[in-house]
Order: sequence, then C-alpha cells, then structure tokens
Amino acid sequence: MAKVISQETFDEVVQENVVEFCMTAEDAKQETIKQFEAQGINLANIIKDLSINAETGKPILNETVEKLKTHISEKSEDAQQLLELLAILDMECQKSLAHRVLAGKNGAHDALVTLLEQTLCAEQLNTALLSKCLTAANSLTHKQPDLFDAEALSMVLKLLALQDQLDITCLTLQWLQKACVMHEMNRQHIMSSGVLPLMKPLLRKDSARLVRETTAVLRFLVLDDDIRVEFGCAHEHARQIANEMLLQLVELLPAYEEVNVLSDLLLTIGTLAVRQELCTLIDEAGGLKLIFDIMQANLQHERLNREALKLLRAMAGHDAVKAHIIQQGVAPIIKELLETHQQNENVVAAAFACITTLTLRVKEHSAAFFDTGIAEVMAEALRAHPKHKTVQRNGAWAIRNMVSRSRNQCETWLSFGIEDLLNAAMLEHPAVAQDIKAALRDLGCKVQLKEEWTGTAEKKIAA
Repeated sequence: MAKVISQETFDEVVQENVVEFCMTAEDAKQETIKQFEAQGINLANIIKDLSINAETGKPILNETVEKLKTHISEKSEDAQQLLELLAILDMECQKSLAHRVLAGKNGAHDALVTLLEQTLCAEQLNTALLSKCLTAANSLTHKQPDLFDAEALSMVLKLLALQDQLDITCLTLQWLQKACVMHEMNRQHIMSSGVLPLMKPLLRKDSARLVRETTAVLRFLVLDDDIRVEFGCAHEHARQIANEMLLQLVELLPAYEEVNVLSDLLLTIGTLAVRQELCTLIDEAGGLKLIFDIMQANLQHERLNREALKLLRAMAGHDAVKAHIIQQGVAPIIKELLETHQQNENVVAAAFACITTLTLRVKEHSAAFFDTGIAEVMAEALRAHPKHKTVQRNGAWAIRNMVSRSRNQCETWLSFGIEDLLNAAMLEHPAVAQDIKAALRDLGCKVQLKEEWTGTAEKKIAA
C-alpha cells in the first residue's frame, strides 16, 4: 500500500524550505514534491498549486482564513483590510474545488456567516462589505453544497428581507442556487423555511435581473440530482411553488421583450407544470396565446423556441389543453420553426418531440399538422441530421404518431423518401431501432421484426 501524507504535513515542509533554506515559493514546492516522491509517498491527495506567501512560507489561503477569523473575533473596524481579505479568499476559492474544500476545512464558511451576521447587525449597513462577503460565500459553496447549514439559511432569509438592495438580493439568490445543486436535504430545508413568500415580491415587471435569478432558484428547488437519497421531493416542491407563483410567472410574459428573460420564464413555467390542474391554470390565464405570440416574434432565437416547445409538450399532457394548443394554431408555427432552424439539431429534436405528444392517439391533431405540408419539412430535417440519434428517434416517434391513425398520409410520406431515411437511421443508430421499426411498420413498409421470446409454454392456453 502506497504511503500518504496530510496536506498539513506537505505545507509544513514547504514552509520549512522557504524559511529555513531561503527558497522561493515555487522552488520550495518543487523541492518538497521531489523529497516526498523520492520516499515513495503518493501525493495524489495533496493540493500542489496552493499560492505560498513568499515571506512566511504558509499557503495564502490558510493565512487569509485565519486573518478573517481574527478580524471577526476582535471585531476590528478596519473595513478596507477586511475587503482585501475577502477578495483574496474569493480569488483562491475560484481556482479549483480542492481549494474550496481546503477553505471549508479551515472554517471559511463559519467565518463568512459570522461576518454576514455582524455586518447586518451594525448600526450602518455596509453594502460593499455585504457584497464582498456574499461573493466569497458563492465561490466557496460552488459544487460544495454540504457547507450550507441552518445558520446560512437563516442568514439568507434575513438578506432577502432587505429592501431595495438589488446587488445583495441577487448575490443571495445565487448563493441559494449553489446550495440547491446536488443536495436534496438543502432543498427540503429551504422549502420548509418560508422562503417562498420572500421570493414572490422579487418577480417584478421592472427588474429583469431579479426575475432571472429568482426563476433560477425556483428551478433548482425542483431538481432531483442527489444520488445520496432514494426518493426526493421534486414533484411536491414543484406543486408548492406552482400554487404560489405559477400565475404570476405567466403574467410576467408580456412584460418583457428580452429573449433571455423570456427563455428563463418559459423554462421555469414548463418545469413547474407537473400536474394537470396546473396545465389548465396556464391555459385559462391566456398562457397559450402569450407563448404563441412570443414564438412568432422571436422565430430566429434557438433557446427561446426550444424552451417554448418543451413547455407546450408539458402542457399537452392534459388532453383538453392539448386540444386547445392545436385549435389555437400551433401547427403552422412549428412548421415555420422547423424551416427556420432546420440545421439546428436541438430545435429539430424539440419540435419532433412536441409533435409526437400533440398527435398522440388523436387523428384530428395529426391532420392539422399534415395539412400544413409539414411532412416534407420533417423529412428534410431528418435528412439534415443523419448522425444525430435523438433527432432520428424523435422523428420516428412523430411520424409514427401522425400516421398510426391516418394511413391516408402514408403515400405522401413515402414520396419524400422517408423509408430510405428511416432504414439508414436504423443502421446508423441500432439503439433506437425499435422506435424506427414502429414508424416503418405504421407507414406500411416492410419491416423485419425480431421475436424476443421463442420458448414453449408449460401449459396449453385455452382458446
């Protein structure tokens, strides 16, 4: 078994080389590495690129955290020095996850939370200090959500309660976002803390920045990405947030023209539309017309239309809403999108998926798309992306749903060479061969089906 040492031992030897042998910081590190490797010690667990103080030989990150702690414990009024220390901590934490882990082990998180508390309790609010402290907390918590604890959450609630502090509020929301990623318990604690009433007023018609940061938190609260828990609460969180804010999010759509804000709003609404009654709520609030108007006004924008298609697909999970989507004229819009973004595999895949859902088991919906002449456009889109598995699979799904109850369309589809396209896709992407075979079968093409089970029953099944 290879021998290992601690980070502290490595740092002590570097310090000795600097202080005792008057080496430069870089020479001291290289010499230390050579010494330990010559002894057969595995240094894989050691952070070798720590910035070293040339005078003391200690890692700057460690020194900075210690100075912060001293500054806080002595309640020093030297704000300028504090700002400089926070800037150094922020810069060091941005270097790598290893640097952030080391800072966390040295107590940086507790120091930052304490400093935030002291700053908030001061007679005069120092917004520059709050901003620097929150910036450092964001850098420290990035990909390290385990650090976020009850004290940090309590501090977030106090910060969100501040009035007319845009920068502070946005930095606080970003801190919440980082605490949510890959951490189910943090999400549950945040949801149970009463944070939603504090966030609701932030969805304003006069602040695009606040809307973007707030909607990001809402989306992160419904993630299901923590492998450490068997069952998460993503669905329940989405339902709670939707009951509080979904209507407000829909009402914000006509208030903005900026593409990025609209994209975030559409993505958030689609993320929260997890139940049939919520799909109905969006529909009854005039959401469909707003979505169609946004798509038609921004046909050239890839992300916005991709999010709009995903939202329509989510809403189409409700049969009545699906019928309204078709009745209000989505088919020509999707056809125009496919023509505009034919070379963009992401938009094409999203459009095919949306068509698949909208035409599922409804002959009239299939006819609404077919009558626009979309078949040729879909065939050309498939032809443009032969190597993209998702496009070919989604295209096969869409074609199957369109022709399965409308066999009168088959001849038209075949005239565009769809059989050859699907057969080529089946050879190129064997993982989705069954999906493609289903489309070929419903088109009336010759398909070689594989019999998955050829055993003999023990008992004869009565006729």
